Amino acid sequence: MSAAYPFSAIVGLADLRLALVLNAVSPAVGGVLVRGEKGTAKSTMVRALAGQLPEVAVVPGCRFSCDPASPDGQCPDGPHDPAIAGTARAARLVELPVGASEDRLAGSLDIERALTEGVKAYEPGLLAAAHRGVLYVDEVNLLHDHLVDLLLDAAAMGTSHVEREGVSVRHAARFLLVGTMNPEEGELRPQLLDRFGLTVEVAASREPRERAEVVRRRLAYEADPDAFAARWAHEDADLAERILRARTLLADVLLPDAELERIARVCASFEVDGMRADLVTARTSIALAAWHGRTEVTAEDVRQAALLALPHRRRRNPFDAPGLDEEHLDEALRDPEPEPEPEPEPEPEGDGPDGGGSPPPDADGSDGSDGSGNAARAPERTEAAPTSAPGTEDAPVEGAPTASGGGREQAAVAAAEPYRTRLFAVPGVGQGAAGRRSRARTASGRTTGSQVAAGRVARLHVAATVRAAALHQKARGRTGAGLLLRRADLREAVREGREGNLVLFVVDASGSMAARKRMRAVKGAVLSLLLDAYQRRDKVGLVTFRGADASLVLPPTSSVEIGAARLAALPTGGRTPVGAGLLRAHETLRVERLRDPLRRPLVVVVTDGRATGGRDALGESRRAARLLAATGAASLVVDCESGPVRLGLAARLAGDLGGPVVTLDELAADGLAGLVRDVRSVA
Repeated sequence: MSAAYPFSAIVGLADLRLALVLNAVSPAVGGVLVRGEKGTAKSTMVRALAGQLPEVAVVPGCRFSCDPASPDGQCPDGPHDPAIAGTARAARLVELPVGASEDRLAGSLDIERALTEGVKAYEPGLLAAAHRGVLYVDEVNLLHDHLVDLLLDAAAMGTSHVEREGVSVRHAARFLLVGTMNPEEGELRPQLLDRFGLTVEVAASREPRERAEVVRRRLAYEADPDAFAARWAHEDADLAERILRARTLLADVLLPDAELERIARVCASFEVDGMRADLVTARTSIALAAWHGRTEVTAEDVRQAALLALPHRRRRNPFDAPGLDEEHLDEALRDPEPEPEPEPEPEPEGDGPDGGGSPPPDADGSDGSDGSGNAARAPERTEAAPTSAPGTEDAPVEGAPTASGGGREQAAVAAAEPYRTRLFAVPGVGQGAAGRRSRARTASGRTTGSQVAAGRVARLHVAATVRAAALHQKARGRTGAGLLLRRADLREAVREGREGNLVLFVVDASGSMAARKRMRAVKGAVLSLLLDAYQRRDKVGLVTFRGADASLVLPPTSSVEIGAARLAALPTGGRTPVGAGLLRAHETLRVERLRDPLRRPLVVVVTDGRATGGRDALGESRRAARLLAATGAASLVVDCESGPVRLGLAARLAGDLGGPVVTLDELAADGLAGLVRDVRSVA
């Protein structure tokens, strides 16, 4: 086995290096979330960290890595004999794959042995293996929400609980948690972001010399891993020794009241929710002081800690990018200036104007003074701000094409404020990835039935198992009180929950949509549906059509943030090739079915239905709609037509697609009733 890539040999990534080291010094900091583009050595850096951690002493034979100096009193492999000498081993790096199950993460009881042999057999999971080491989750944003919740709960409490069929198992699970993610593939929910102690944004260097050095070292490692590791062994050993010294010093570091108040002031200034930010910033400041060999936290420690602990906690909605305004941070870090003491008011020298006193008051009771001893000046006249003429909101923007589709391309119009939309679900029962939109058979949810178990039993249906075995008790010669079970008797629970879908937006960006108020409303509606897709854990895609063709602006992805950004920059203008947009959607779904066959699509067409651009534009759009409907994809048409005269072309398009049509006003959650039933009734 070749040597791991040395931690000290990694070029750049100073913030990530510091965040990982601080967690190694003080695991109470709460882990690191690494965000960045692909190919930036995120995984290499995390895997190299394990080699810098001090060795751990463990009880021999304990599957839960108990410390012989203070073994876990509730360890499933205990109680441990205090006289047994411990053995030293390297800290483990445990990787959690994206497709892992809850049983693989937390461990599981062997239900089959429990029923057939009466043995409470427990098989530890990855949380037990990571105890006193590093748990690394690559692409943590793609992990199922319930697994992320379970993972972060264990990291926060330091214990893992497994409850099943009336049997409870608990064991210690204290580890350094590191998650990496590419934001282009989707974000974590803000509630989950907050559970990570620190976050770091990484990007590849744009400096040619530094990039060349990265390639040079990587090629040298691939040519001879052992020789390359030996070359950097001294630097890695020094780093490991420094981490150990900082751990020893940690308990002696003092956090002065002045710096604690500075931390509270900074967190309050950035309006972060809850108190976790204050605690993490304080712990990180203490770890920084210990790392630098000091026994007292300084203002610079607080500043560095805030840069690592606060950016991801500033994110309030899914379209906000994590970040921190450093000028605002420096302002919040400054010590508040003491308030000046008020000067005593001078006593009057007389009783009136003749006596040198105050001037007579005006008719309204004021003295005409501005408070400085001078008469207040009359307010200067200002020109009134020009107001828009009535009806200009509906007027086309400058150079706008006519409704027939002529004219030149328009600049992007800002979207209206998003709002909560109604639930539009795909009909039937799917088997896709867990989410919150359409009905599906999932690993979690309410039990709706049972099936014959195939392979290892993960979700035993006890009642169905007992019923299946009861029919054979006499034939099996049962004489006692126990139930005689066979492997064929075991039944697995069938559960129904919700799945995430692929929501493919097909948006009309033609000249007929160019009226400023209409395009603003359309973008607001699509933004609202994007927000709904984020909350329901869907994948999203964006097709736009205008001029002579259609474009796949956003290939299907879990990142609704990118969808919102592409929508914001969407210009309008030209003719309305509805048929081209639907054909592009058809091709996009065909390719996506090959990649993710279980994820069912919902096509949302946003248009007024006025197909232009050819001799038979309307006929082309109807044929394309029927072709898309033949694939079985559920659809929804959002009718953007406005004005006193309406042609109803969007409703005709919806009929060809086999789905319902709604107006922009009916999208909101308080719109017309019955829309969810309409979408679900699509064949």
